[in-house]
Amino acid sequence: MIRVATDLRAGMAIRLAGELFRVLEAKFHAGAGQMKGFMHARLQSLKTGSITDRRFRPEERIEEVELSRQEMEYLYDDGDRCVFMHPETFEQVFLNRESLGPFARFIQPNQRLQLEFLDDTPVGVVYPRTVDLRVAQTAEPLHTTQDTNVFKEAILENGLEVLVPQFIRQGDLVRVDVETGKYVDRIRS
Repeated sequence: MIRVATDLRAGMAIRLAGELFRVLEAKFHAGAGQMKGFMHARLQSLKTGSITDRRFRPEERIEEVELSRQEMEYLYDDGDRCVFMHPETFEQVFLNRESLGPFARFIQPNQRLQLEFLDDTPVGVVYPRTVDLRVAQTAEPLHTTQDTNVFKEAILENGLEVLVPQFIRQGDLVRVDVETGKYVDRIRS
C-alpha cells in the first residue's frame, strides 16, 4: 500500500530501496518561513537489525508492507541462523541472527515469540521491551549502605553483565530493558 510520509507511525513496516524497515519513531517537524516541514523517522532494518534516522518530505511516497505474525518457539542456533518451531504444526523456520538486533543476546531456548512473516518468509521478531533473567553471579549484598544509588556488577544467566542495586543476590530474578541492556527492577516470586 502506498502512503505519504506524514502517514508514518511507530510499528509500521515499510520498504525503502528494496529493503524492509520497521518504523520505531515518526515525528513531523513543521517548517518556518520558507523552510518546508519534514517527517523524521527512526527506522530499524528487518534484515540486519541496524537502526538509522531518515528525513522525508511530507508528500514523499512510501510503500507500507503488511506483515503477518505467528507465535513460534525458539529452539537453537544453527551457525548464524536461529531455528524457530511452530508449537502446533512443528514446522521449523530459520531467521538470520543479525536480524534479531539488540534482542539476540536475550533470546533463550524454548522461549515463545511473535515472528513476522512477509508472505511465507520470516523477516523479524517482535520482542518485548523487557526480559526477566536470573542473576548467575554477583557480590554479596551490602545492607550497611544507605545510598540507594550504589550499584554493583552482576552476570546474568545469558552471560550479560549489568549494574544492579546492592540488595540484589545471586539467584534473584531481575528485569532488564532489551534496548539498553540496563537493570529495571527486581522480580519478587
